Amino acid sequence: MAIRIGHGIDVHAFGEGDAIALGGVRVPHSHGVVAHSDGDVIIHALCDALLGALALGDIGQHFPPSDARWKGADSRVFLRHVTALLQQAGWRLGNADITVLAEAPRIGPHRESIRRALADELGCDIGQISVKATTTERLGFTGRAEGIAAEAVVLIESIA
Repeated sequence: MAIRIGHGIDVHAFGEGDAIALGGVRVPHSHGVVAHSDGDVIIHALCDALLGALALGDIGQHFPPSDARWKGADSRVFLRHVTALLQQAGWRLGNADITVLAEAPRIGPHRESIRRALADELGCDIGQISVKATTTERLGFTGRAEGIAAEAVVLIESIA
C-alpha cells in the first residue's frame, strides 16, 4: 500500500468577537479572529496538510483570500473540497494529528466535539483524528494571547 504524509500550519491574530471556529465547532472565547474566512486554524492547517500530501499546493491556491466568494466563508467548505480531491485522486485518510497552540481558549472541553466534527466531514472514524493543545509558556504571539495557531500532520493511504 502506498502512503504519503503532509504537514500544515495556520495562524490567525485575535480580534473582535466572542467565539472562534475550531475544527468546525464554535468555541466561546473573549475574542474572535482576524481572517478572510471564518479563520478556523484547525481546518486550515488540516487542508494544507492534505493538499501537501497530495502535492496539490496550499489552501491559498484553492481559496485565494483575494476572492470575495470566500469572505467570511465557513472553512468546512474548504475541507469538503479537499476531501473530494483526496477521494478523486484515489487516496483516503489514514490519520490526522492536530495540535493547537494557544494560551486560550482551552481545547479540552471541546476536544471530542472537534474530533467528531472533523471525522464527519472527512468521512472517517473518530479514532483517526487526534486533537491536542499546548501553550507556548507565555512566549511569542500566542503566549501574549495575540492569536492562535494550529499544526496538522496527516498520513494518507492509496485506495488503489
